[in-house]
Amino acid sequence: MGSDASQSAKDYWQSVWPNTTVPKPLWDLLQPYSKTHLPIEAEDEKQYWTLFFEHDLYPRKLMNLGLNKHFDNQPSREQLNTSQPFGAWLRARATERYNLNEVCGKPPAKGEDKHCASSLKSMADFAISKLGKNIKVVSSTFAQNQDQYIVEGVNKIGEKAVMCHRLNFENVVFYCHQVNATTAYMVPLVAPDGTKAKALTICHHDTRGMDPDVLYEVLKVKPGTVPVCHFVGNKAIGWVTSESNHPCVV
Repeated sequence: MGSDASQSAKDYWQSVWPNTTVPKPLWDLLQPYSKTHLPIEAEDEKQYWTLFFEHDLYPRKLMNLGLNKHFDNQPSREQLNTSQPFGAWLRARATERYNLNEVCGKPPAKGEDKHCASSLKSMADFAISKLGKNIKVVSSTFAQNQDQYIVEGVNKIGEKAVMCHRLNFENVVFYCHQVNATTAYMVPLVAPDGTKAKALTICHHDTRGMDPDVLYEVLKVKPGTVPVCHFVGNKAIGWVTSESNHPCVV
């Protein structure tokens, strides 16, 4: 079944984007029934908890990754139960497993369009429905043993994006959503020992739906006042519009 699913996914990709290869960040979807890289530990996705202001995103800025101070060692179920955009996908990323319907069965948050994808076709169809076929795949490449990075540059890659976050289930399922009023950046980083990384970064300009306690504890601001940004971890995929006619990976 895995082989048939893989070939079907590749055939679909070629039907939409002929003569291009499936980008590496999507390879898990070629084997949707395999149990790969599970469970997802909090350490794997600590980048999501690195919140900062958009005006702090500039070259030579020091960025410290990891859980924010009010989350101690591991976010609790209540702390993970936040409003968009840090909601459903975070609830499923804790080491405790959650029911798939708890994440995918609820209605979208205000200003959000969402879709749970268990196949390459399902994910790509959702991205195409929001952005059109002239799109590309973007993802982060953080090193798991690094907690500090220096920003080397800031490259804006789009005002609209569809984000797909790998959920903590045995079969491959991604929580995909498009949130209004966002800007996506690709940010090259370098660690103190010279390790290179790149961070897919999302800045939310409409923060009215965010958890007020989280925003105040981390950034001392109220929802709806200033743009708030966060890095996106390695187990997530972003779709943004492309200037070329073929999808590629940034």
